[in-house]
Amino acid sequence: MMRTEIRLAGFGGQGIARAGYMLGKAVAVGDGNEAVFTQEYGPESRGGASAANIVVSDEPIDEPFVALPDILVAMYQAAFDKYAPKIAADARVVIDSDLVEPHDLPEGAEVLTIPATRIAEELGVKIAANVVMLGFLAAVADDIVSAESLRDAVRGGVPARVLDRNLEAFERGHRHGFERDDRGGDGDA
Repeated sequence: MMRTEIRLAGFGGQGIARAGYMLGKAVAVGDGNEAVFTQEYGPESRGGASAANIVVSDEPIDEPFVALPDILVAMYQAAFDKYAPKIAADARVVIDSDLVEPHDLPEGAEVLTIPATRIAEELGVKIAANVVMLGFLAAVADDIVSAESLRDAVRGGVPARVLDRNLEAFERGHRHGFERDDRGGDGDA
């Protein structure tokens, strides 16, 4: 049985819950696996801690809660600080390199970086940093979710008036995933 626990973490207003919902939809509807999506957030409507949790499996999910994520996506330093101590020993840790400085990770953890917010700002739509991150995730976690399913979830998950810019954000993140240092590319450039 394949079971993968994923936690997306940031602050309210970054679209963490929307990104988690789109990821869960891509895994379940697009790729035909089982998925459970839960979210947590602070009492603030914007600016407080926010996390989206997705459990992915090829069998029915009995335990729907994320305990030790196999993948942690951190888009804000406070979110990283809160959730990084509670990850699997061999977790993939995906960070927004302009906003998060990783530290104190288990020896087997793999850190993957992308300047998601900077890329979104270059596109003129800072709020699409979450979609940049989804594109990157489709490249670095293609064993969990397919790019086409995630792209389709983005198409159905954002308002029509900003769809083109969000699809470009997805493509920029996805492309960055294949150009990063450990694949022979230029990393954060």
